[in-house]
Amino acid sequence: MSFTTLTISREGKVATVTLNRPDVRNAFNETTIAEITQAFGDLGAEADLRAIVLAANGPAFCAGADLNWMKKMAGYTHAENHADALQLAEMLRTIYLCPKPVVAKVQGDCYAGGMGLVSACDIIVAVDQANFCLSEVKLGLIPATISPYVIKAMGENASRRYFLTAERFGAQEALRIGFAHEVVAADALDAKVAEIVKALVNNSPNAVQQAKVLVRDVVGQTVNDALLADTAERIAHIRASEQGREGVASFLEKRKPSWLN
Repeated sequence: MSFTTLTISREGKVATVTLNRPDVRNAFNETTIAEITQAFGDLGAEADLRAIVLAANGPAFCAGADLNWMKKMAGYTHAENHADALQLAEMLRTIYLCPKPVVAKVQGDCYAGGMGLVSACDIIVAVDQANFCLSEVKLGLIPATISPYVIKAMGENASRRYFLTAERFGAQEALRIGFAHEVVAADALDAKVAEIVKALVNNSPNAVQQAKVLVRDVVGQTVNDALLADTAERIAHIRASEQGREGVASFLEKRKPSWLN
């Protein structure tokens, strides 16, 4: 894979996708959107890959939409704006539905559409000096395309406030409202991300993938007979799977499971 706005590196069974437009605070345009979509689609299909880290170069993680791209959009027709927004929506969905667990490594400020990128990831680790902002209403816009992921990440109550006020908030507030999972000092960011990635890699790849789907499918569901039957079927299926049998056997036999060899 060759990209102009991203870099991709691999270490063992982990890939890192890095936003690489530090001169514009990693703001994204149509090229970035297409490249992120391709990168996560391709990496998600790699059988030997266990986890993906989404990172960024420079002082900011992502400032949202690129100004030159926004200028171009100002002249779009309704149909062109709709088609353009769908490309962004597809990028976010590709990250969200990626079969591999995705860890966001937020080393700096994260605004507007950048918060959508982070929200589509499974685990969010941020430095304590990072700031966040859903700034769209300041420009007469709304965070519509990113809203399904941001609301899932920070909840309805916090979303109502920050969608409406466009207030900037810090990493500790992001942690308090549940948007960030971990907040650490800048010099501890690499170690914390590595710790989380190691935990992901040590687990059954099939179980991690199915657990990700489980959360997505069960959240918001009514606890009724249909849900009980569905979850019972899922555990019965995975118990009988190759990795399910191997995991239980290795635990009982006090040895490492085969996926760690």
